[in-house]
Amino acid sequence: MEKELNVTEVMDSIPNRYPIIYIDYVDSIEPGKKIIATKNVTINEDFFQGHFPGNPVMPGVLILETLAQAGSILILKSEEFLGHTAYIGGINKAKFRQKVVPGDTLKLSFEITKIKGSVGTADAVATVEGKKAAECEFTFIVGQ
Repeated sequence: MEKELNVTEVMDSIPNRYPIIYIDYVDSIEPGKKIIATKNVTINEDFFQGHFPGNPVMPGVLILETLAQAGSILILKSEEFLGHTAYIGGINKAKFRQKVVPGDTLKLSFEITKIKGSVGTADAVATVEGKKAAECEFTFIVGQ
């Protein structure tokens, strides 16, 4: 079952706040399984001031952070983890396939592949216009 979430629900489900909240909206969510979210990349992002002047590129680590935030929404919207915090426990097989620049729309897919107790793994992919920009496997830990 897919469910759309509005911005308020997204903001309320994870502890991140400005200036380090990167999700603009959730396209769809299959509770406990998969989320698709969107980040509209604009020239107004703080990180573009220094990365890189005259050639703005979204840092790869922030693409991974954006994927992790999408995953946090998925994880923390499940009843068993309401009111908790999700942490990155590991990042494996990270690959960056293309630059992400102002004007791009990042589509973020985070799919849980395994979960046992408060620890799990997920496959995550960020795309721009249907082409992979970045991908990785996350290990996540849910704490209080």
